[in-house]
Amino acid sequence: MGAVREAVEQGFGYIEIDVRTSADGKVVVFHDEQLDRITTGTGRLSHYTWDELSTETVLGPQPRHEQVSEPLVLFEHLLETFPNTRFNVDLKDRASAAPMAEILRRHRAWDRVLIAAFRDSHRRLFFDHIQAEDHTVASSAGSESVAQLLLAHRLGRFTQTVRRLRQRLPLHALQVPVRQGWIRVVTKRFVDACHRAGIAVHVWVVNEQEEMERLLAMGVDGLVTDNGADIAEVLAARGQWPQRL
Repeated sequence: MGAVREAVEQGFGYIEIDVRTSADGKVVVFHDEQLDRITTGTGRLSHYTWDELSTETVLGPQPRHEQVSEPLVLFEHLLETFPNTRFNVDLKDRASAAPMAEILRRHRAWDRVLIAAFRDSHRRLFFDHIQAEDHTVASSAGSESVAQLLLAHRLGRFTQTVRRLRQRLPLHALQVPVRQGWIRVVTKRFVDACHRAGIAVHVWVVNEQEEMERLLAMGVDGLVTDNGADIAEVLAARGQWPQRL
């Protein structure tokens, strides 16, 4: 909660988070499968109820690993506490799909969330719980779909592949690294192809200011970064700071 509050106070309108699900179906803001690395708890998060998890404390960065004196937080509490903030939510487990759909429905937060996941199967489960009367929810492709689109772009079959993928799942964005091994993922031609198909391109994790400027000049739509100070400076120079929703 403290990290999100600090980011919002600095001017960020879009926050990237990861979620996992407790044993009693609560959606918890947490990256790791295990609690051990960054909390006072041990074992898998999914083995504990929210009442049990709420007694654990977040730890500070290593090597000192001091207590931050702050508890874990539910995603629902972030929505309530920061009503003008939008969240890029990475579904880390399958169990989060159904309760996430219910949370968005209860809070009418359809336009405040982009659903992401490394596995397209997690996104598929989420959209299986979206009802016909629900509003559109933005979503970015999983790794399988990204791989198909990269290959299709090289083979000149990008448009057909986008059409086929959209028959299965919504596709509003791609969230990709600049490179994957020896493969250059983010190029001007690829970004332009995505834009022609109505797909936004978000690049992670970009922490160098020169790289931020280069990618934005190329036309990418978003950057995931750990370096808040530099991205704020870069966006301010472009007249885009603080972020307006």
